[in-house]
Amino acid sequence: MSDVLIIAHAERAEALAASKRLVAWLEGEGHAVEMGSVEATAIGRPELGVDEPIRTVPDLAVSIGGDGTMLRSFDLVAAAGVPVLGVNVGHLGYLTEFEPAQLTDMVAAALGGSLDVSERMMVSARVRDTGAHDVGAQDSETWTGLNEVVLEKRDPGHTVRLEVWLDGDVFATYAADGLIVSTPTGSTAYSLSAGGAVVAPTHSSLQVTPVAPHMLFDRSLLLPPDTEIGIRVISERPALAAVDGRSAGLLATGDELVVTRAPYDARFITAGGDSFHRVLKHKFGLKDR
Repeated sequence: MSDVLIIAHAERAEALAASKRLVAWLEGEGHAVEMGSVEATAIGRPELGVDEPIRTVPDLAVSIGGDGTMLRSFDLVAAAGVPVLGVNVGHLGYLTEFEPAQLTDMVAAALGGSLDVSERMMVSARVRDTGAHDVGAQDSETWTGLNEVVLEKRDPGHTVRLEVWLDGDVFATYAADGLIVSTPTGSTAYSLSAGGAVVAPTHSSLQVTPVAPHMLFDRSLLLPPDTEIGIRVISERPALAAVDGRSAGLLATGDELVVTRAPYDARFITAGGDSFHRVLKHKFGLKDR
């Protein structure tokens, strides 16, 4: 018997229907099932609901939704080393490998150990509050994400000035709408929209990409994975920090965001079939000439 955690998009009927089918199949196979309380109630099984953070360590997590649901899943279980199987009922679904029609077959294969597990690096961020301002920055609190850390302007119509340090040495000062520090997995998310390079997800690196920079140097930096990246707000306007879309605080003048590789990796369940460039081609609708 295995313990399976289901994380579903609670506002998508297809995700809830797939969750209900999976619960019935898992219980029929003798496995234990847990879900988020909202999703469990939505499918009429509130007794399966658990609070966040998850207090028990499941053998497998199944994410049913889109990329946002996958990010939530890794936020819940990555630190415990739990592998995540992603089922796409979203739009692009870049992080999700499987379709709803494959759900029970792929979960059975994952529980049986016949699918591959791909490990991908994650990123951590910590706000270093100078104490000069009480604006919401949480000093010493560590945030971890699969895709990216973002520090960006709060006020529309203005830029922020951000001083960047690499391993303790000043690199440059950016006047921009913000800065993105992404993992290779996150290179195809916000960083791509800001003009960053596409990086193979199993590569180990950190990518620093400015958002709408007001300066001649507007290129992304591809850095070694063990680089410590410090970003200090030096403008009078505050900046918002976010990790995978979750707010990590509001930074004022002199406050710093320290970004490093996370101490653990995300573990993706994969069929091990298509290469990265084939998946990229399919997800972005690239055509042969």
